[in-house]
Amino acid sequence: MNNRHFPHWPKRLSKTLTVPETTMVDHLATTAKRYPQKTAIHYYGSSYSYEQLFEQVNALAGYLQKKLSVQRGDRVLLYMQNSPQFVISYYAILRAEAIVVPINPMNTSEELSFYIQDCETKVGIIGQELFAKVEPLLLSTVLERVIVAAYSDYISELHVSLPDEVALPRQTYANDCVHYWSNCLEADIPAKEYNGHVDDIAVLPYTSGTTGVPKGCVHTHRTVNANIISAYHWSNVTNAAVCLVTLPLFHVTGMVHSMHVPIFAGATMVVLTRWNRDDAARFMEMYRCTHWVNISTMLIDFLANPSLSEYDLSSLASISGGGAPLPAAVGEKLFQLTGLQYVEGYGLSETISHTHFNPPDRPKLQCLGIPSFDVDARIIDPATGKELGAGEAGEIVVHGPQVFKGYYRREKETEESFIEIDGKRFFRTGDIGRMDEEGYFFIVDRVKRMINAAGYKVWPTEVESLLYKHPAVQQACVVGVPDPRRGETVKAFIVLQDNYVGKVTEQDIIEWAKAQMAAYKYPRIIEFRSSLPMTSSGKLLWRKLQEEEYQKLERGGTKA
Repeated sequence: MNNRHFPHWPKRLSKTLTVPETTMVDHLATTAKRYPQKTAIHYYGSSYSYEQLFEQVNALAGYLQKKLSVQRGDRVLLYMQNSPQFVISYYAILRAEAIVVPINPMNTSEELSFYIQDCETKVGIIGQELFAKVEPLLLSTVLERVIVAAYSDYISELHVSLPDEVALPRQTYANDCVHYWSNCLEADIPAKEYNGHVDDIAVLPYTSGTTGVPKGCVHTHRTVNANIISAYHWSNVTNAAVCLVTLPLFHVTGMVHSMHVPIFAGATMVVLTRWNRDDAARFMEMYRCTHWVNISTMLIDFLANPSLSEYDLSSLASISGGGAPLPAAVGEKLFQLTGLQYVEGYGLSETISHTHFNPPDRPKLQCLGIPSFDVDARIIDPATGKELGAGEAGEIVVHGPQVFKGYYRREKETEESFIEIDGKRFFRTGDIGRMDEEGYFFIVDRVKRMINAAGYKVWPTEVESLLYKHPAVQQACVVGVPDPRRGETVKAFIVLQDNYVGKVTEQDIIEWAKAQMAAYKYPRIIEFRSSLPMTSSGKLLWRKLQEEEYQKLERGGTKA
């Protein structure tokens, strides 16, 4: 096992953890018994206790079982934005001994149809603003019935700014397949005796599909527990913690760090349905938030807020995240503002969030961190499988208690995703990285994202990080575009800081970049945009931008 990082392990923590034999339902039940009147959720001015949360979980589970005939092991669609109902639905599905299928709310009807058919979900729980996408699929697919929730049922009369979907009053539909959230809870049907086991399948998060058809990742309560317990200890989330919830809960990072961990700890969640940097700052101040797990693009937007100095952020004790390396300049700005160092981590849907995270007292910027509890992580040559040494770039492979059981009903893809080393089964992440002499891991890029410019390898993430050093750059996304001489050349899409719009040109950025990086790396083409396409979990959709460039080529419109 690679243990080069052990000298830098936090002294307060053991290097190994025992994964509990309890389920996530047991965690909530225990917390509700320990802290019945403690606030579990703040939601746009309203507050809900752990006792209320657990009562509603049981009521919804009873309705799923006895009215909608949900059986043990059934897959139940959860298609909803961040809200109290998302949390209640997730745990109610588990309480019914069924399997959660969390789907990105940004998906279209056609995309949603794939997920429904792939895992045969007959019952769904959805936000009402998404019903128009779901309605065409009722009975035209295997989906038979849905529970529709209105977020406005959970808000107070306080005068706070509300996203449109939260302010929307409860709707009614002329469709016999629809069951209304409020009616389900009011029925107050007792759930059956709970016989869940730690090795039951709990959740099927789907991969993004950036390297092919999306695939469901089979995670049991045990694999999820491995990361709940590790994050709980590593991030020091006590029952006094107040966690700002801005990452989408359908995504594994938000799911584990912003929902499961606070519930396990008995902490409080401050839930935002839609990202808004002013709401985030206001709620931090209002509820004295201590922990915030985000993604780098979210933090970049937060720090670019010209009104940020008006808010009291002194309660913050921990800011962490992942998804993409945080540019050094942004990390320095965060430290100057809050005195906190950004603690980055790394993981995938296949590992239900993190396999690596930075030591809170010794983080490195633009670094994945060190392997988590009981994780063996290595760098291998992706072609030969040979293990590589410190400083050498290769594919990151991981072995640990949070690694998924396989892709749902895809045995061939599952087998191809693993490699045996020293008698252990390692998951092949598809990410190119390197490890330094101290055992810290750094991302180089996705295997598929490398740009071949005149025979030189250019890693877009590295170029993006350098571009962020320019004071005018708020966001950057680098892609490879066709070039008749070089094969591919480097293009950067840039969102400017507000106070630089109209004051800096594309050529200014190119000339600056020439002095910052090797001649084969610097962007030959710059395009300013008002925004960049992102997933709802905050990841830049670089592939979409690259596809646009190749479509231009097909139309004869690409300029070199």
